Amino acid sequence: MKKSIVLSLVLALGLFSCDELFHLTQQIPTELGPPTQTEVVGALKDALIVGMQRTVAETSKENGYYGNDLIRIPFPPEAQQVESALKGIGMNSLIDDFVVSMNRGAEVASKKALDVFVSSIRQMTITDAMDIWKGEEDAATQYLKRTSFNALMTEFRPIIRGAIDEVEVTKFWNPVVSQYNRIPFTKTVNPDLENYIAEQAIDGLFLMVAKEEKTIRENPAARTTELLRRVFGYEG
Repeated sequence: MKKSIVLSLVLALGLFSCDELFHLTQQIPTELGPPTQTEVVGALKDALIVGMQRTVAETSKENGYYGNDLIRIPFPPEAQQVESALKGIGMNSLIDDFVVSMNRGAEVASKKALDVFVSSIRQMTITDAMDIWKGEEDAATQYLKRTSFNALMTEFRPIIRGAIDEVEVTKFWNPVVSQYNRIPFTKTVNPDLENYIAEQAIDGLFLMVAKEEKTIRENPAARTTELLRRVFGYEG
């Protein structure tokens, strides 16, 4: 139908020779059927990898976590009494320095964790992909989180441990605890900073990847490969 319409218009205008007209009509795309399962799998993996790469580029820079209200890592909830008590005696700067150091640790770790996430993404099966292709705007991200969070934590903790050492998180935490313990009748707390920062950092990454997935699903300009354009642009 498309070729017939274009051919009629061209003949009416009389702008092309027969040879030029034949060449033109051969370039007019025909209707494509729905994407194959292989294409869907490939596109979803591409979308998640592209999303992760963009996310890491954003989160791994200075203030990537600390400067982002959506993913900034707050004071550990189980140590809220420490935060409240120290702020009550004017130790706000001590608290602020510690929070900054945690977020710096996440920023350092997020860049080093890219390969871990990409490896997990590549394990997606055809069945998984077809189930989430037409799913919610963050269906692929939620699938990845559901199926890989525990494994990612196992891989991510050593990365966080190294990042904690690199940005000296404990150097800022120890004075916080020391000052808190000087307050009469306080109960000593000792949160697992490594586990806490790892969980918060991974949650932040998934949140940002979900935003990227939504963008790829909704915005054609964000589909940076032909495969992404074909699969996410298909309306069947």
